[in-house]
Formats: sequence, structure tokens, C-alpha cells
Amino acid sequence: MQKINSIEEFDKLVDSGETFFMLKHSTTCPISATGYDEFAKFEQKSNGQLYYLTVQDSRDLSNHIAEKFHVKHESPQAILFVNSDVAWHASHFKITAKSLSAAKEENLK
Repeated sequence: MQKINSIEEFDKLVDSGETFFMLKHSTTCPISATGYDEFAKFEQKSNGQLYYLTVQDSRDLSNHIAEKFHVKHESPQAILFVNSDVAWHASHFKITAKSLSAAKEENLK
């Protein structure tokens, strides 16, 4: 799991067309901590690319993602990007290793 801090880093990743997950994480929210733990659990079983941002450190990036892709900001929030666009997203307790695996499987056929 790699931290993304800037809009430039994120846009470069999206423009590459790679398939990846992005997690919006709040360091002050216990629900977000649970989502982060599930994301980390999924990472252990996945060979995909996983990235995250910390909302407190990267508010501009978080807002940029919401505006550019028309996905209302929530935290925690997991977003799957396929072919430079959002293929799936979930928030709060819907972020589980199982839901992330299912989203990957469903969108990468």
C-alpha cells in the first residue's frame, strides 16, 4: 500500500490507465481505522495496486477525486479505478476485504 499525497501523483496514476484501489482514510475516525485494517487485510491477499490518502494531510487531493469523478466524498472510502475511471466504490463498514475482492473480481473479468 502506497500513500499518495498530491493531485499530480494521483492524476499521473489515473492517466496511466492502470487498475488500482484508492482508500480515503481519516486518522481521527475509528470507523476509518476499521476500513484501513480491512484494506490492509485485502492487500495481503491481493497482487493489485493499492494506494491511500490521509484526508487530514491531503484535503485538496480528496476533494479533487470527488469533483473529477463525481463520487461524493466519504471517509473511509474505497474506490476502484479501471481504465482511468471509477468502476466501484464503497464507504464505511461496506469496506471489507471480502467486498474489495468481489469488486476486483467483478470488474476485472
